[in-house]
Amino acid sequence: MKKVLIVDDSPTERHFLGELLSKAGYQVLTAESGEEAVGKVKEIMPDLILMDVVMPGMNGFQATRQISRDEVTKHIPIIMCTSKNQETDMVWGKRQGAVEYIVKPVDPQELFNKIAAL
Repeated sequence: MKKVLIVDDSPTERHFLGELLSKAGYQVLTAESGEEAVGKVKEIMPDLILMDVVMPGMNGFQATRQISRDEVTKHIPIIMCTSKNQETDMVWGKRQGAVEYIVKPVDPQELFNKIAAL
């Protein structure tokens, strides 16, 4: 698992996660919105997607549902990385196709543990 797509509308979050993963040897690609992620995913075929939820336009739940239900991209694991910390959000995220759910601020060790478990 080497190519990771980070989807987040926050430049700070994209930079933080990007640096973290780059230093660990991952190739990092980014998208600023759900729409951009859905458009890019078939083109770049990442090994993993880190998906924010709260974004303008298509939110992370909608983008996750679209990617995880497409025959071409449904095998790509999606980890939701979001500030939405309610149990209902976690359940809903997994129902949309996410394999894991991490609440921001992201704990680097938790993230790497979840990636390693995939």
